[in-house]
Amino acid sequence: MIQPPRLAPGFTIGILCPAGAIPMEKVTFCAHILESWGYQVRIGNTVGTKFGHFSASDSDRQKELQSMMDDPEINTILCARGGYGLSRIVAGLDFTKFKANPKWVIGFSDITVLHAALQKQGIQSIHGPMAAGFGKGEQGQPYIDALRKMLEGDAQPVQAKANPANLLGSAKGVLVGGNLCLIAHLIGSENQLDTQGKILCIEDVGEYHYNVDRMLIQCKNAGLLDGLAGLVVGGFTDMQDEATAFGETVTEIVQRLTKGANYPICFNFPLSHELDNMPLQLGATYRLSVTETEALLTKI
Repeated sequence: MIQPPRLAPGFTIGILCPAGAIPMEKVTFCAHILESWGYQVRIGNTVGTKFGHFSASDSDRQKELQSMMDDPEINTILCARGGYGLSRIVAGLDFTKFKANPKWVIGFSDITVLHAALQKQGIQSIHGPMAAGFGKGEQGQPYIDALRKMLEGDAQPVQAKANPANLLGSAKGVLVGGNLCLIAHLIGSENQLDTQGKILCIEDVGEYHYNVDRMLIQCKNAGLLDGLAGLVVGGFTDMQDEATAFGETVTEIVQRLTKGANYPICFNFPLSHELDNMPLQLGATYRLSVTETEALLTKI
């Protein structure tokens, strides 16, 4: 897949809201940090506005995303936040100019839809902190620093502590995935993930255990869990349960649905809606090593 060019001082980062709304002050805080790194920042018209559940109308959000994708003066697109909305506009995007002049697109959560569309076009993108994540203080700083290094061409290996549920092994493959809800949502669409021979990463937030079970069953039935090179399970945070508990943890659900798998699996990887959210290059080739002492994901 095509890897967009690394950034250098003086390059321009465009910030926009292609889905949910965000207060302007959160984005200006991020912009000041990016400017301190030596970048120019252009804040889009979808930032600081609200249109029902979204930052702006479908038409305005699509128009601004298309404009930033096509603008040769913008070198990277940083999504301000996720939420919901990309599914309503992604089909209308034209990637012709973007493929001729590729640039990094950064985000996670609802941005998984855009990542999937970019992978269909053969272009890498970054699953990582968005503008809203720049204000999480010292605890969130390592993830922001890692994003800067990745943008400047120095992708760092990502490590997770050993977990008794891990399935040990080593594998190499193109990295795909993101938010589980969106991965399941894309099944049957033109942007359904191709996971064959690839390393799949998943995470989610605020879901009921039964819904995670249902989404993973859907993925399994669609073949997304078969023929993987490896599986990286990130954070499933703020999980919900009914008065009668579901009876299985997310780890146990994954174990049941991957029983007999011949590929390495790691759990509690720093990939989530919480502070632990290391940037990863979707569409790039990684090596996943899961041992008794750690899990390590290294870009090759």
